[in-house]
Amino acid sequence: MFDFVFAVIAISLGGPSAPSDGVGRPDAPMTVQAPARPAAPASPAAPPAPAAPPPAFYMDAVPPGLVAEDQTPTGRFTTAAEVRPILNATRGNWIAVREYDGRDFLYVTHLWSWRCGLAAMAIAVNDAPMRNLPMPPCHDSSPTPNAILEGDPQPYLTFDLGSVERIRVQLVYDDLGMALEGFLRSDVLIP
Repeated sequence: MFDFVFAVIAISLGGPSAPSDGVGRPDAPMTVQAPARPAAPASPAAPPAPAAPPPAFYMDAVPPGLVAEDQTPTGRFTTAAEVRPILNATRGNWIAVREYDGRDFLYVTHLWSWRCGLAAMAIAVNDAPMRNLPMPPCHDSSPTPNAILEGDPQPYLTFDLGSVERIRVQLVYDDLGMALEGFLRSDVLIP
């Protein structure tokens, strides 16, 4: 239907009417032009700038002898395949700093809550070297294997008040993939 309407509009706007004898004679002689020479191909675009180099991992902080674990999803968030997407989406929450009782508390609770998909974790504060931070074991016999139970270590480190300025965290997933993230105090300070 719209094609018909557009055709009628195009005919009515088409200019002077065609000759009445039905033979199409143009009012002015037509010139035929040869097809234009194809344009030379544009010079190839410069290759894209290389991506930022991958972060330098601190291999000294990785415990020796780690072996990749089976990555069959369990539905219990006990593999890297299950926890990596969550940890990638929540990088800004990996750690937190809190001023409490005259000290800086550096919390790793969020990471420990997904530790069953991790093989190791290392942390560095300010300019200190990366150091391995042992995690409590996975509680596989529990319905919530990532839970932090009463007998587990506390999920924080303490420092002198105001001394924590920069934090670097390195994760080794249980498939031996790695992630590294840096934080500023102001970005992770709990009000």
